[in-house]
Amino acid sequence: MNRVIAIDGPSGAGKSTIARLLADALGYQYLDTGALYRAVAISLLRAGLNEDASDSEIASALEDALVSFRGGKVFLNHKDISQEIRSPEASHYASVFSACRAVREFLLDIQREALHHANLVAEGRDMTTVVFPYASGKFYLDASAEERARRRTLELRAKGYDVDEEEMRLDILERDARDSGRDIAPLRKAEDAVLIDSTGLSVEDVFRKILGIIREVSA
Repeated sequence: MNRVIAIDGPSGAGKSTIARLLADALGYQYLDTGALYRAVAISLLRAGLNEDASDSEIASALEDALVSFRGGKVFLNHKDISQEIRSPEASHYASVFSACRAVREFLLDIQREALHHANLVAEGRDMTTVVFPYASGKFYLDASAEERARRRTLELRAKGYDVDEEEMRLDILERDARDSGRDIAPLRKAEDAVLIDSTGLSVEDVFRKILGIIREVSA
């Protein structure tokens, strides 16, 4: 079986950036699971569903959805939606719908199937606990809510979105509570995952720290 490095953590902790850097350094493929959940959210929103939809309604709507991640791009029914999934709305509803069993079951095989084709660096909310519990390297990347709100605000403003940093902080706290409090695959640190707090650290610092741990274990 191919190898997988799994990274979990809350929104805005820097998982995507670090995962991409690790994938490049290791020669692995980067699996952006958050992008897959955002794609599902867009599909469900287009189907007219919202947070009040039942699991059966969601499962029915997903029967006609084809979500894939190839070459760093996300496709919904063969259309590239890599830019659309980065909107605040897609991010919000990805967290909302991720609590639904039908959504998690829909994406579970899609995520695991990717490991058949390449070594992976996978990041998300339940990579170390549910999707890849057998990962050769497990990490939980965290940061303060204030730090994560600042990063996310700068990122979205750079893309042209008009966002308020305090509103972003409150949204992050709401997402944290929802992600960690759900009954199905809640966000939590796996017992054998290495905790990395990125508050006050540069991207390079975090990257080097995790890469050093991976290489030390491999040696």
